[in-house]
Amino acid sequence: QLQLVESGGGVVQPGGSLKLSCAVSGDISVYAAGWFRQAPGKEREGVSCIRSSGSSTKYVDSVKGRFTISRDNARRMLYLDMNSLEPEDTAVYFCALTRRSTACPPLFPGTIGFDSWGQGTQVTVSS
Repeated sequence: QLQLVESGGGVVQPGGSLKLSCAVSGDISVYAAGWFRQAPGKEREGVSCIRSSGSSTKYVDSVKGRFTISRDNARRMLYLDMNSLEPEDTAVYFCALTRRSTACPPLFPGTIGFDSWGQGTQVTVSS
């Protein structure tokens, strides 16, 4: 059972930046990974996904050009760089892995296929 622990959330003004990190307790080199978010009263939604090798990434339209996903398999770490943050980005952010595939699940940005999840870190964008 892999354990995932997110960090790096906080309160930031609109236009600001944050970098989220996700530490994983085991080998992640053969698993695709993703970042998701959930705002109050809303469904959990995918933000970005990265192939196990890091060679391919996906983003939802609302964050393209502002967020960057990355990974360091040797350190067992996942990252999400968030720039030009907007109030609409306010949510709890989760990292997740799929142990079924090296590629992002076909239903991404849906959650189906991701089977290991962290507890989340709060990101609040407010002036």
